[in-house]
Amino acid sequence: MNLKRTWLAVPAILALGLTACSGGNGGSAASGSDSAATGSAVITTNGSEPQNPLIPANTNEVGGGKILDLIFAGLVYYDAKGATHMEMAESIEPNDDYTQWTITLKKGKKFSDGTEVKAKNFVEAWKKASAESMLSVNFFAMFEGTDDEGAGEITGLEASDDYTFTASLKESTPDFADRLGYSAYFPLPDSTLDDMDNGGQHPVGNGPYMVDGEDGWEHNAQIKLVPNPEYAGDRTPKNDGVTIIFYSSQDAAYQDLLANNLDVLDAIPDSAFSTYETELSGRSVNQAAAIFQSFTLPARIEHFSGEEGKLRRQAISMAINREEITETIFGGTRTPAKDFTSPVVDGYNDSVAGSEVLTYNADKAKELWAQADAISPFTGTFTIGYNSDGGHQAWVDAATNSIKNTLGIEAEGAPYPDFKSLRDDVHNRTIAGAFRTGWQADYPGKYNFLAPTYATGAGSNDGDYSNPEFDALLTQAAAVTDHAESAKILDEAQTILFQDLPAIPLWYANVNGGWSENVDNVVFGWNSVALYFDITKK
Repeated sequence: MNLKRTWLAVPAILALGLTACSGGNGGSAASGSDSAATGSAVITTNGSEPQNPLIPANTNEVGGGKILDLIFAGLVYYDAKGATHMEMAESIEPNDDYTQWTITLKKGKKFSDGTEVKAKNFVEAWKKASAESMLSVNFFAMFEGTDDEGAGEITGLEASDDYTFTASLKESTPDFADRLGYSAYFPLPDSTLDDMDNGGQHPVGNGPYMVDGEDGWEHNAQIKLVPNPEYAGDRTPKNDGVTIIFYSSQDAAYQDLLANNLDVLDAIPDSAFSTYETELSGRSVNQAAAIFQSFTLPARIEHFSGEEGKLRRQAISMAINREEITETIFGGTRTPAKDFTSPVVDGYNDSVAGSEVLTYNADKAKELWAQADAISPFTGTFTIGYNSDGGHQAWVDAATNSIKNTLGIEAEGAPYPDFKSLRDDVHNRTIAGAFRTGWQADYPGKYNFLAPTYATGAGSNDGDYSNPEFDALLTQAAAVTDHAESAKILDEAQTILFQDLPAIPLWYANVNGGWSENVDNVVFGWNSVALYFDITKK
């Protein structure tokens, strides 16, 4: 779930990006790691080493996001179906035109170090994210004082007392309150605000869980979380903690699940798609989630800019047989993409103008490729970079073979050993070809699939795409109070994406997961993540 995150180490951002968990009572916890807690109601699950230190606004991938959503709490949180509920906020009230919001906090809420969560902890955290241009800086572009990318000094935030602050926005933003459950808007304690380096390595949060001591985060191995005794909210853990194990492959995690040595797995490997529902016998899930998967083609790649680039992008897209791949490789656990968002969000439209480029059409693909060759003959090998620890090889091989066989060019996968290695090259703009991307929604909204990934300068715009017309439509859609009208404007924006194809939409991912015989009350939410706080140990 580029993707929140660039899917994503979970089957995407997804973008990746990325919420809560569950609990229990007694029994003995089994684990795929010798050092994970045993002899207690600890839940074990899969994950990946975070790309960066655990600062909420500087995390935009699933490995780190999964942890942050357990150890922090925002002004609001989202339930299993994506509905918004108050958490740290007592109220979030707009003025008449939705340009200024007054946020009142609940009193007595604390961080895991015992200090109280106050207005300044939100205000200063948000200002720091913007001033330092953290990875999620684009989420602050709506505040007065920032530039179009969200960077600069936020002037539109002011705390009037310990429990009240106001947010002044550049435009009318009717869905502002619904956005505030995303991790970029989490508060930071005074200790982290004073020492960001230490706070990133030894995070102090205000959520249901906290890191288990100084050595709880064992880099490249696992992170052990225990219930936060200071947390008082709706998501109080019903277990003794969550240990997230950083597996090198999904197949290894799945084998541990089958052996009851892992409690919850949120990404079934493709090798088990045809068997997992039978093998887990009533302990699996296959349901729609807010996950979009793609691969990105930066304009800096030779032959993929300008008019030649547009022709080649369309040809590449039409050369991929999505129906065949989703059935053969994924066993029907993916749905061929019809747009750049997800079928589970309000306003989804499977007939956006220009979406015919997502339909396999070998003849048209060859025609477009020939037109591009007339501009400049293609040389070299077309590659798609992917992380080997994410279960992506099979589909990458299938997609590149489809491209190769249709267009008559050399095409192949470019594997990286792990997600962090891939993301480092993507972030540093040193990756030489196309690369897998995706998006796991940060909050349940169509806008969230488009703005963070394709707006000019957006934090998860890994291909550095920029189109002023597209940006203008995003701004227009964000200011509309009528949801249906906003969705129509966002579809206009998508028609531009279908012309430019900064990324090639592939499919929407279901959440395909499972759990061991040792746990009960496992529910996966709208964004493909289990509600870990509710899981109980038998």
